[in-house]
Amino acid sequence: MKKLFEETTINGLTLSNRSVRSATWEGMCEGDGRPTAKLTSCYRDLAAGGTGLIITGYTFVRPDGKQLPGKMGIHTDDFAADMQALTRAVHNEGGRICIQLVHAGGQTTTETAGRRPLAPSAVAVEQFPEKPDAMTQRDIDEVVAAFGHAARRARVYGFDAIQLHAAHGYLINQFLSPLTNRRTDGYGGSPENRCRFLREVYERVRLDVGPDFPVFAKLNGSDNLEGGLEIGDAIRAARLLDKAKIDAIEVSGGTSASGEDNPVRTKIDSPGREAYNLALAREIKKAVRCPIMVVGGFRSLDVINKALVEDDMDYISMARPFIREPQLIKRWKDGSTSPARCISCNGCFEPGLKEGGIYCIVEKKGAQER
Repeated sequence: MKKLFEETTINGLTLSNRSVRSATWEGMCEGDGRPTAKLTSCYRDLAAGGTGLIITGYTFVRPDGKQLPGKMGIHTDDFAADMQALTRAVHNEGGRICIQLVHAGGQTTTETAGRRPLAPSAVAVEQFPEKPDAMTQRDIDEVVAAFGHAARRARVYGFDAIQLHAAHGYLINQFLSPLTNRRTDGYGGSPENRCRFLREVYERVRLDVGPDFPVFAKLNGSDNLEGGLEIGDAIRAARLLDKAKIDAIEVSGGTSASGEDNPVRTKIDSPGREAYNLALAREIKKAVRCPIMVVGGFRSLDVINKALVEDDMDYISMARPFIREPQLIKRWKDGSTSPARCISCNGCFEPGLKEGGIYCIVEKKGAQER
């Protein structure tokens, strides 16, 4: 029987429990993507709070793959000392940290990317702020190489694992989705062709870090969007990754254009509204052998334990609850079993845009009133 508080190992990486801090944009980096002391402190607190695995905020592999301000970058060797200080801080608290690699593709802007955004196809869809340029073969090859270079740096800098962001409407997901991928070459059309970019990125990353280093992927079970990726194609992508010896898949869902079914839903105020990606994760779990992580609205121990035991999930990922309570896992382990105090208002993201870092505005207001 799987338990939240038990030690596990993934490709040589030992984790103290089955909790995962899912990737969350923190807005705590310099304009060029350099991590700051504030970000290092954020990860240190998560490690001290007992989180089994910390996955960083989405980290761009090239400047034209940047999206939000304060986003971390791993496109240059110039940040080596800062990155090493960050991983060392986590390890000193007994934690483990995985870096999430991403290219935003069409979900960025010319102003942010420094050029017209790149995407699989030059299509105007709701999730794109502006019409992007279709990627040439040279563009594809160069971005694939950038993922590999970023992965190599991550291993050198002391990160414990890598996660490829293939969800939430970013570039890899854009290739997987028939809504954003209208190509007629070997990267478009059939589900197998639409998986080609994902396969090439994974193979290049695996080549650069070797077989003995954990590589994960975050995958949408569904884009929750008319014409977008659906569960059947997601299963095909998951099977491809599993056959290629991916070490774990984290299942999510939705894009910025998915309305109420987006990746960060509000009003998670009862157990019945929790675990909103679990049905998708169950279908992918049945199709693969690798461990499955699932994210999406987990707030209470009963729902978490049911997902582990009855639904056969391997790891439970949370994001916003850790913004309010970085010590949540330690609190639960110490015997206080009340649900996470996060009310799913999404107010935590506004300070990331305006104040140089996310935080729980509800918690801060309460502290000021006490």
